[in-house]
Amino acid sequence: QSKGKKPLFVQLVLDNIWSLYEAVMKRDKEKIEKIVTSLGLKISARESRHADPKVHLNAICSQWLPISDAVLSMVCNKLPSPLDITAERVEKLMCVGARTFDSLPPETQELKSAFMKCSSEETAPVIVFVSKMFAVDAKALPHNKPR
Repeated sequence: QSKGKKPLFVQLVLDNIWSLYEAVMKRDKEKIEKIVTSLGLKISARESRHADPKVHLNAICSQWLPISDAVLSMVCNKLPSPLDITAERVEKLMCVGARTFDSLPPETQELKSAFMKCSSEETAPVIVFVSKMFAVDAKALPHNKPR
């Protein structure tokens, strides 16, 4: 970078995305055609003639860089299998706040084994886990330091 060279990620990935974006927004038909043919994409005439350039850009990017396929494959490859979950982890997920697993109703405690089996049988209960993450500044978090 000190000699004016770009990082490898910029050279191989970002420059290509930026050049596509620039060509579509400026409606440079020759450059767009060159990019589409070099990538082997099939863009319909309706999408390429659309008044909004974002429709054309979306048509190209959805074939070239399909985000849904990328996210699904990343989840499948990187996240651990739910079958590998430990009993302690299941209990933590089923309990809210300071409540212990033993204080849950017996019907809820019975769900632990179904949670760990991840069964898709018709008789298996359906378990849904809803989580919401909040971005919080580190300074706002309590610090559990001994005084």
